[in-house]
Amino acid sequence: MSGVRRRLGRAVRATGRLLLGLLLVPVCVIGSVVFLLAFLSSATFVGLIILPYVVRLNRWIAGRGRKVAAGWLGDPVVAEYAPIRGGILARARIVLGDPMTWRDAGWMASHIVIGVIMAGLGLSVWAALGFDLSVPIWWWAPLPEHAIYLVGFALDSWPRVAITIPLHFLAVAIAGSYVLPLLATADARLTRALLATPERVRLAERVVELTETRTAALDAHGAELRRIERDLHDGAQARLVSIAMRLGVAERILANDPDKAAELIAEARLSTEETMTELRDIIRGMYPPILADRGLPGAVAALAARCPVPVAATVDGVDRLPAAVEAAAYFVVAEALTNVARHSTAASATVHVHGDEASLTLRVSDDGRGGADEASGSGLAGIRRRVAAFDGRTELSSPPGGPTTLTVELPCG
Repeated sequence: MSGVRRRLGRAVRATGRLLLGLLLVPVCVIGSVVFLLAFLSSATFVGLIILPYVVRLNRWIAGRGRKVAAGWLGDPVVAEYAPIRGGILARARIVLGDPMTWRDAGWMASHIVIGVIMAGLGLSVWAALGFDLSVPIWWWAPLPEHAIYLVGFALDSWPRVAITIPLHFLAVAIAGSYVLPLLATADARLTRALLATPERVRLAERVVELTETRTAALDAHGAELRRIERDLHDGAQARLVSIAMRLGVAERILANDPDKAAELIAEARLSTEETMTELRDIIRGMYPPILADRGLPGAVAALAARCPVPVAATVDGVDRLPAAVEAAAYFVVAEALTNVARHSTAASATVHVHGDEASLTLRVSDDGRGGADEASGSGLAGIRRRVAAFDGRTELSSPPGGPTTLTVELPCG
């Protein structure tokens, strides 16, 4: 009995899925007509202005179709669009050159017909069942003759009605319990085939993304090596040469002028201490020692304590992580808090670090003036490059007037 109820429930849900598709038909008609008019008028200046907005409307309509299909299939229907940005000509060129623009348009045009057909077939099953249940009403209605025909049979007597109607109802119910889910699945799969970004395209985009990420990582690594070499050459190496020269002079004059030799040795000792401090700073720039001593939670707490702006820091679910991931997280939080202190005019900030088996999520927020811009040299571009090197994700929300929230996700599985 439970199997019958389950199959009946699935048939009802399939009907709901087909009806949702039917509700999208008039929306697709509007979207198709508007897109066609905008495309035909794109040869004019006004058409170029309107076209990106029409494409955004089509993306929204297609998104509803993807959502309905994903709800039935149980898997997300993923689409990747080219971002619409730039001037008027650039925006028009982007939307016309994006294959997903045409896939959306093709789905809307086809759904106008297929959505009606699929919903019509589904509703015909329920119409047949409703007809069977309404036979007594037709039988007692004041009609000229008691002649009701069902699949070629004349239902002109109660014995025929008593035999034919239950058999027909049972046959339609059984067939419908199989047909309705098949219709809903076929429609959802067709929607996925048209509206999802093809796997080969996604793989090609992924290869391009990984190539860019690898290039950025190599560039960042090279820049870091050059910085370390420059710091060692201009700082520590020069100091060590100076120390060696002082000690050499002190060695030569030690017998004749011990006071001067002592002065040179004292200067060499002071310069040695300064060199050690500088070397510690260089090492700290590669991998902060506090990470080895206190781990990421302690390092984040120390960064929050040193920030001139009051910072509330919380860390949960974080144990020892790979050294590279810990270092990247540390520098992301450090750079973000530096931006808060220098540019935000914030009264307070929060840092939340959450870890699980697969990823580490960092969220830095402040109540400042907002309007953060990566192109302004605020270090945000460096954060994005550092995170991209780990195949991570960076999101920035900073509307004018604030608040500003930087969210970073680093894979650490």
